[in-house]
Amino acid sequence: MRVYLPATFAMLAGLKETGVLTARSGWGFAVTPALTEFYSAGDEEEIAHAAFLDASEASLRLLAIGDEEDFPHRRVVVSVDVEDAVVEVQPDQGESIVKLNPPQISVDDLAAIHIDIEESEAATKSAIEVIDASDLGDEDAELAVGDALDNFMAFYDPTELPFLVELL
Repeated sequence: MRVYLPATFAMLAGLKETGVLTARSGWGFAVTPALTEFYSAGDEEEIAHAAFLDASEASLRLLAIGDEEDFPHRRVVVSVDVEDAVVEVQPDQGESIVKLNPPQISVDDLAAIHIDIEESEAATKSAIEVIDASDLGDEDAELAVGDALDNFMAFYDPTELPFLVELL
């Protein structure tokens, strides 16, 4: 099953160093039956994109913690392919939310890495500052978060992980 994991650049560096990424609290995002039902008029690719966007929004929340030193304003989403047996659908948490058990992902599970480009940093910074207000329904904050989510995230092949960490 393809699962989208919200991450930060520091988490990527840890993955390069140890070969393992631990999904924060075990949470990820995927195409689930609840998400498919919610998007009754969409193809599989569009539904997968919705799960990906949920992961990219969760990356904003990780960045809001404030402990990312190198790239505090760049979202990161790691796409992984894992066995269905390690994925527990969590429809009471949200349509696309899944729990990984165990939450550790090997570098061999990587399918893709997505990182905000430099030009997206200003919008991402604004979204980080208002993510909590957005969750509470503040319309201006929701628009700021939406602007960040609309920004392009660069795609990297898993084999590029060492170069990303060293050269970015």
